[in-house]
Parts: sequence; C-alpha cells; structure tokens
Amino acid sequence: MSKPASWRFVICVCTAFQLLTAPAFLPAQEQPSGLTLNLPAPVSTWEKGIPLGNGITGGLLWGDGGTVNLSLDRGDLWDLRVPAVYQRPDWTYATLERLVRAGDEKQIHAMFDNPYDELAYPTKLNAGRLVLTFPQGEKASRFTLDAHRAEGGVVLSEGKVSAIFAATQPVALLRISGPAPEISLMDPSGVVEKLGYAPAAHGQSSERGIHTRWLVQHAALGLDYAVVVASRTEHGTTEIAVAIVSNREGRDPVALGKRRVAKALSRGYDAVLAEHMAWWKNFWSTSQVRVPQEDVQQQYVLDKYFYGSASRADAPPMPLQGVWTADDGGLPPWKGDYHNDLNTQMMYIAAPEAGLYPEGESFLNFNWRLLPVYRNFARSFYGVPGAIVPGVEAINGKPLGGWAQYSLSPTMGAWVAQSFYLHWRYTMDPVFLRTRAYPFASEIGTALLALMKPGPDGKLALPLSSSPEMFDNSLKAWLPHTSNFDLALERWLYGALAEMADAQGDTASAAHWRGVLDRLGQLDVMNGALTIAPGIPLPFSHRHLSNLMSIYPLGLVDVDSEQGHALAMNSIDDFASKGHSAWLGYTYGWLACMMARTGNGDGALRYLDDYLRGFIFENGFHVNGDQSRLGLSESHYHPFTLEGNFLAMQAVQEMLLQSWGGEVRIFPAAPSQWQSASFEGLRAEGGYVVSAERRDGHTTSVSITASVDGILRLRDPFAGSGNVQWNRPVQLSGEILTVHMTKGQTLSGSTGRRQEAAPPGPDALH
Repeated sequence: MSKPASWRFVICVCTAFQLLTAPAFLPAQEQPSGLTLNLPAPVSTWEKGIPLGNGITGGLLWGDGGTVNLSLDRGDLWDLRVPAVYQRPDWTYATLERLVRAGDEKQIHAMFDNPYDELAYPTKLNAGRLVLTFPQGEKASRFTLDAHRAEGGVVLSEGKVSAIFAATQPVALLRISGPAPEISLMDPSGVVEKLGYAPAAHGQSSERGIHTRWLVQHAALGLDYAVVVASRTEHGTTEIAVAIVSNREGRDPVALGKRRVAKALSRGYDAVLAEHMAWWKNFWSTSQVRVPQEDVQQQYVLDKYFYGSASRADAPPMPLQGVWTADDGGLPPWKGDYHNDLNTQMMYIAAPEAGLYPEGESFLNFNWRLLPVYRNFARSFYGVPGAIVPGVEAINGKPLGGWAQYSLSPTMGAWVAQSFYLHWRYTMDPVFLRTRAYPFASEIGTALLALMKPGPDGKLALPLSSSPEMFDNSLKAWLPHTSNFDLALERWLYGALAEMADAQGDTASAAHWRGVLDRLGQLDVMNGALTIAPGIPLPFSHRHLSNLMSIYPLGLVDVDSEQGHALAMNSIDDFASKGHSAWLGYTYGWLACMMARTGNGDGALRYLDDYLRGFIFENGFHVNGDQSRLGLSESHYHPFTLEGNFLAMQAVQEMLLQSWGGEVRIFPAAPSQWQSASFEGLRAEGGYVVSAERRDGHTTSVSITASVDGILRLRDPFAGSGNVQWNRPVQLSGEILTVHMTKGQTLSGSTGRRQEAAPPGPDALH
C-alpha cells in the first residue's frame, strides 16, 4: 500500500497493549503521547502546511529556511458585493427557462455563468499572514502536528515553535524557545488588488515589554477586519498572541483585538493550552475507531481532527477549504464558496455517525438562520412559495451564479434537507424534529411542488432538469427529461417528509406528502443500470456520481433485496466501466461509501486505497487531482477541497457500522484483510451509541446503549457463532434481533472466544 513518504505518526504507549505493527510507527521508547504528523522542511506552499483551527479562525504553519509562516483565515470574512446582472428584474428562473427553450447559449452564459467567472466578487477572503524571520543559522528542520493536542510545531536548529488556535477563545498562541524572530504581518495583497481595495493600514505600539502590531483591511460594503499580534520575550522564550477581528463584532476591531491578545499573553501559553487540551480531550473521547491498516487509521484520525479544527456549532460551516482559505496572492479556488451540489453535504456526512453533533450543527444552524433568505429566493427568482437553496451560495445565502444547470438547480435544497433529517434520525430528538428538521424540509418540499408541473405522462416534473456535472455547462446539459439525480432527491424528500409527519402524529400531512410521492415518476433504468435520464445512459467517465444518488447517500435502492442489490452493483459497474480518467479524489471516497453500503467491503477498500495513494497531500488534505501520477485520473491539479476527506472518513464508518432501513448492522462491510477491528461510541440511527470488536474475522463483542426509548432491530452480529451471551433477553427472528430498549439501557453481548485487549489505534486516548 503506497502512502505519502513524509507521514510519520506515533501513538501513545500503554503497557496493557501492544502496538500495531507498521514501519511508520516510531520505536516504543521514542513515542510521545498523542498522534504526531511530521513534515520535513521545507514546506514551501501554504496548502501543504500544518492545519490548525478553532472553528472560527484557522492557520497553516509552513516555511522554508529561516522563515516560518502562519497563513491566517477567519470563517466570516467575505466580499458580498452582488453582480449587477443578478439585480436585474429579469434575472429569474422564467428567463432561464425561456433561454434554454430558445437554445440561446450565449445569453445564458452572459446572465448566469459569466459573472461568476469574470468578476472577483462575491468571494471568501483570507486574513493575511504572520511571518517569523529567524536569525541567520536558525532554520526549520521539520513541521509537526500533535493531533490529539491540536498543537502545531516547528523544530528549529536551536529552538522550537509551538502553536495552537485556542479551542475555547478566538485567539492563536505561539511559544518560541531559542532565538527570538523578527515578527511581521503580510497583507493579502494579491486579493486586495483584484478586488480593488486600498492597501491595508499597519500600526504598532510597545508598552511594558509587550510589542503589538496590527493591520486593518477595509473591504467592500463596510467590512473592516484587523489582524492584531502581540509578543513578549522573557528568559529566552517568546510568546505571541494573534487575534483576527472584524467590525461585525465591534466598532473598533483593533481595540477589540488588542484586548484579546493582551488577555491571552497575560494568562500565558501553558494556561491557555490546558483549557485547549481539555476541550480536545472531550472531542476525541466522543468515539473511537481502530482498524488494522495503518494509513487508513491515520487518515481517519486526521479527517476527524479537521472537524474539530474547522467546524463549531456557533461558527460558519466549512466552505470548500474550511478555515484554510488560499494564501497564494490570488482568489481562493471557486471563490472558497458553498457548493451545494456535492461539497457542503459531503463535508458533514461523517459527523452524525462519529457522534460529532456540535460540529454538524454548524451546517444545520447556518441553513436554519438563512431560511428567510431561501424563502425570498424562492419567491423572487423562481416565483414560488416555500424555500429554495442556491446550488452555489455565499455566506449570506445569496446565489453566486456559475454553471446555471447546477448553481441554480432547485433540488439542491432537498440534499441540504437530508442533513436535517439525518440529525433527527441519529439523535431521535423530538424537539429538533418539530422545530427544525420537519419545518426546513417542508419548506423545500412546498417550493418544489409549486415548481413542478404534470408532464405528458401525468407525472410531476420540473421545467428544467440536469445532472451534476454532466455535460458541464453546455446546452446538452439541459436534459429533455427529468434526471435520475433530480428525481431521486424529489422521491427521497417526499418520503422523508411523510416519515417525519408520521413521527409527529400528523397523519394528514403524511398523507399529503405520500400523495406527492405517488405523482412522481420512477427512476430510469437501462440494461440493468441507472441512467443519467430516460434514454441517456452514462456516456463516458464522469467525476460526479449524480445518477447514483438513489444508492448513496439517499438509500432509495434497497440493497438488501436481490433486485435492489443487482441494480446497485450493475449501476456501479457501469459507472466504473467508463474508466476513471475523469474521476477526482472525492469520486473515490464516494464510491468507497457506495460499495460499503452494498456490503462489498473489499471493493470499498480498493477505492479507499486508491484515494489514499493518489489524492491527499502530506498534511492529509484531499486534493482534487491525482498527485501520484499512477493513472488514477487524467487531472493532476491540486486545489484542495475538504469533501473528499469526510467521504473517506464516512467510508470507514460505513464498513464498520450501518443503520439504515430501521436496522443496525455491525461490521456490515468489513474488508477481508481487516480480520481484527473495533470501534467505540459510534452512533446509529434510532438514537443508539454502539461499540463492537471483531477478531479473527468474527464479531466477539457488542454494546448498544439507547439514548431514547425505542425498539432496537439489530442484524445478528454473531451469525454463525456459538456460545453467545447477552446481558438481557433478546428475540431472534431469522437474522434480526428485536429488543425493547429504554433510555440509558445497554444491550451487550459477547462470544465465548478468548478476549484479549485490543491494540490501541492512533485514535485511542490514554
């Protein structure tokens, strides 16, 4: 198994356990506590730096020679100017429909595509860069990340840099032992020029041994933000505090920033670090996964680390690059925006099963707050009641435009609604169902119903349909019939609305939504495989699995049935048969999830292995193109986007635990080479917390705790094993165990196999 040569991870030593046997682990006597990533210097570009963050702010630690850089970002820094064409009264869905019918490709591009490509705004902004220049002879030898401490580091010739983005307050702190560096702030100059801003204003002051520097950037529409840095050197140690503040927090961002850095310095690095580590200890303890394949284990832990670094319930959700916006003198790739045709939903797909509910709530809270904006968009652009989510949006929920087939597809809101639905299914929180999940989804359902009209066959259909990102933005991308992508989202949405209405005892609404479902067509199948749309089989290699949405993540195809399983496998095989020349990194992660959903663990692992071989940087970031040059894709470009990371994380979880269709399945797709594996605290739909262990290819122990009252339906995890002992009576019918569970009650079972302590994976805490 190939992996980046510069990865070196270490895990904590515990006398009761033996280490996983893997050459990249350091000898036991050299192992510090925690999981450490080491990147040999130089790390010459920002995108390959050590990622640090606290949800609202983030930084990348990188450098060359005697220069150490910390690229700075804050999640809510945006230029939100609106292109003039978007403000025209005829910038509407009706106009788009008319132009499509007329075949006026030039005008479609002019009104809907070109503003995204030709104008610099709207766009995410980066905050600038902290630059440490060390005296001659003091050079970086390696850059490090201790993921469990969420602490970055730089090993120097004579000293060391330690850095955190404090988990409990909006500041970053650095501690430098050895020669003190020269400290400076670099403007995001290239972006400023492209956006027409005046250069940032700089200032500095000194008082009582503390030197403070700042820059203030005046951006568009009255946005000002400041980067404030305070430093103090005592007894051969330099401590630095950094705050990124906008005038949305206070009228004077410099003054507020000064207060924050002064407070942080007065407390000191160690005191802030202690609180920071306590937060991260709680984060890591939520759930744990251990698999015997080192590179998969490492990437899983690092992907989980990205959630803790880049997503918090009270902060904006992760756009394409999280809190690590590009620092290369240009605009971020795809403007660093929110792409709802894949990226945002896949960013948060792994959070529920990992039990990372606060991190997932970032996306939910964001979309809930924007519901009034989505309602206005439905009225003003589409001319319908309810709410529609733009396929590509800014942080304020306004559409950014782009390829109109996808950036203005009205079904993207149904995919966003799935995140609300899944949060309810995993938590079974009746208040969330009543006040968030059902209201949000019903607004989307209302808008789509108003937009659809009966076709020649009497079935409801949208006026325009497409399938991301099939045929790019050509006229051919407007399909003559409803795509399987749109139809799958519609069928999923109205089925979910009926289910949620039933759960609240609202039988009238449930009947209404089922009536809508009955008026929709059926997914199109040709030669045993799902098509793009009726009469249009998948014609060539494609990056987006848009025609297979019904298999995963929507789960409309019942892969438990012989017919459904055959349809799923035939469709995946058809997709793969067109070759992987157009695939990107996320394609492999998505296929790994899909194969796991069909129960094919070996197939899932093959795709996951290819993803790890070709589509990650040394720091763990998912990269769109094939960096390995092994022929995994014809694309070799390297903007990083995070959705591939979380698809890979979810693929691992899908191999270990599934809970769709009202049944909990333990080790449903464990690859044959994972003869031993375990997990603790993963979540299952129905409100269950699940732990299990597998040894010698067989499940040896299971523990399931209910967070709500309910009936647990468990696919027998010990099928074929004798001498199973349960702690309470279970009812077995075929392969299904049924148990009435009350809140807080635990069902546990084990076999008579000899139990040994499982080796701690790098995700273990001690």
